[in-house]
Amino acid sequence: MSTSGTESGTRSRTRRAILAAAAATLARDRKATLADIAEAAQVGRSTLHRYFADRNELMAAAIVDSFGAVEDSVRAAAIDQGPALEAMRRLIAAMVESGDRLAFLFGDPHVLEEFTDRFEPDMSVPTTLDLIKRGQEEGVFDPAASPEWIQRVIWALTYTGWEAAEKGELPRHGITATVIRTFESGVVVT
Repeated sequence: MSTSGTESGTRSRTRRAILAAAAATLARDRKATLADIAEAAQVGRSTLHRYFADRNELMAAAIVDSFGAVEDSVRAAAIDQGPALEAMRRLIAAMVESGDRLAFLFGDPHVLEEFTDRFEPDMSVPTTLDLIKRGQEEGVFDPAASPEWIQRVIWALTYTGWEAAEKGELPRHGITATVIRTFESGVVVT
């Protein structure tokens, strides 16, 4: 029996754990060390260095991985299907689920400056702007607000929900409902 498949699976899981830990740790503390990230990933620092030679290499990989994780969440939310309001609720739930990744990517504008040339978005993933425009056409979302504004509101609400949970002001299981309720109170036409 060959162990190469097992090693490959173990390597893949370890790499994913390191990248997820990097995003989560750096979302909470931009100055976190590689030792902090290794501890969060439950690996030794030497193991982390076998996967990523230095902080820049880890940051670049974590950014690409985080964008991919967010795209996967949006894809799974199937926001191009069904009524726009239901699709928006699924999108918000997906974004809340990806809270660590979003906070890592967008919590500090300097994170992306140096690394944006290393990531190419998956153009097959439906966009939030397309969903918002569809919702405006359906008469569900405020037509007086630009799609870009509504998108920023969704991002801000999601980030605020993540941050409130981090501070203990909101239980994690309550973020999605609170963000949806707040969004619908301000943007949905009744």
